[in-house]
Parts: sequence; C-alpha cells; structure tokens
Amino acid sequence: MFLNLQDKNWMNPKVISITTGTKLKEAIRIFSKYKISGLPVVDKSEKLVGMITERDLVEYSYKIHVVPMLDSSGWVSPHKNSFETVDYKKGIDLLEKTGVEELMSNKVVTVKVDTPGSEVARIMQKKKINHVPVVDPQGKLCGIIARDDLINYLASATE
Repeated sequence: MFLNLQDKNWMNPKVISITTGTKLKEAIRIFSKYKISGLPVVDKSEKLVGMITERDLVEYSYKIHVVPMLDSSGWVSPHKNSFETVDYKKGIDLLEKTGVEELMSNKVVTVKVDTPGSEVARIMQKKKINHVPVVDPQGKLCGIIARDDLINYLASATE
C-alpha cells in the first residue's frame, strides 16, 4: 500500500499552530481545547520555527512545581505546606509569563508534501516522534501528520 501525503485522509492540512511570543498558559489552553499533543510554532510569515509538545509542558510544569501540587481531581491539595503553595503560585505565574520559544524544540523533523507516507512512518518510528510537520520548499507550514492520522488512514484503507 502506498501512502500519499497529498491524500487528505493522510495529511492534516488544517494545522493548529501558535506563533512565537505565545505564552505557555495559552499553549496549554489550546492543547486542552483541541485535544492535541503537539503544536507547531511559526513566525509571522507562517514559517515553521519550532515545535512544542504536551511532554515539554508537563516536564516544565513539574520543574517549576505546578504539577506535584495538583491531586487527581485537579485541585491544589490542602495537605501541602505553605512553602509548597508559594512555589505553586510562582509556577502558575511563570506559565502566564513564559513564551513558548523558551521550551519549544528548534530542531524540528519535517517532511515535504511529496514525501512518501512509508517514509514518514519510518521517520516517526526511528526518531520516536508523534508529529511531523509538513512544509513547502520555503519552510512554510502547510500540514501536519500525527500518529492518529496514520492510524485513521490505515483503518480507512483496510475497510
């Protein structure tokens, strides 16, 4: 089976992306609202400049003491001491003030529109990545491929 990136069932041309300068708090809101796990970061001309993932945000949130403060319900645990609460508030402030360029990966693995789907799948497996932005010859973002795009394509191809 030959996977063609130009097939709309394979590549998602409606990319949700953010621009440099976007704050982490907004990126978190976008991840939650759209149920996605990776966001391409573009400049004003839509050129891809980076990628930020849920993993980046979770690791950073843990580092700045936001994640450990939350219990399973999402509320701040009342069993934490006041010093930890101060750390939590500082962490939330950092999420509101820090730009995505502080956490994003600058070295993003990309593919072109004419890249064979089998090559994209190989790249994702070899690099252990979940998202591959698709760019035009000038580096402008024109699509994205996520693992679930691959699964959905395979499911429709085998029906």
